[in-house]
Amino acid sequence: MTQKLTEVLNTQIANWSLLFTKLHNYHWYVKGPQFFTLHLKFEELYTEAALHVDNLAERLLALGGSPVATFHEIIEKATVQDAAGNENANEMVRILVADFGMIVGELKEGMSIADREGDETTGDMLLAIHSSLEKHVWMLKSFLG
Repeated sequence: MTQKLTEVLNTQIANWSLLFTKLHNYHWYVKGPQFFTLHLKFEELYTEAALHVDNLAERLLALGGSPVATFHEIIEKATVQDAAGNENANEMVRILVADFGMIVGELKEGMSIADREGDETTGDMLLAIHSSLEKHVWMLKSFLG
């Protein structure tokens, strides 16, 4: 495994670790008419984020790499930003659409790197996350109208 693929996996581990916390923030602090809808959706998303963290980290370990596993490393490596803490419901959704859109692009690049390295298993794992995110982006954009 090359350093480039290690970087791809660690960036995704960092992003999903940060999103796990960010989505909890949104889950706990969402207010307004969409509370019930978004409260449940954010719970679904942070549950999915936890699965991504674990699967990506275990894949990296299986390849002989070392997954990021401290808050310091997560903040340093993540390309998504932490929650500001004062977002309203629509801002939360807009921010997630932007975060997920950025990650979709990173996953495409990661799939290309995995393909060049002949690592079909990692490529398939990234593709599965990519497919899930595309659906979430569509649904969240539909929510926003």
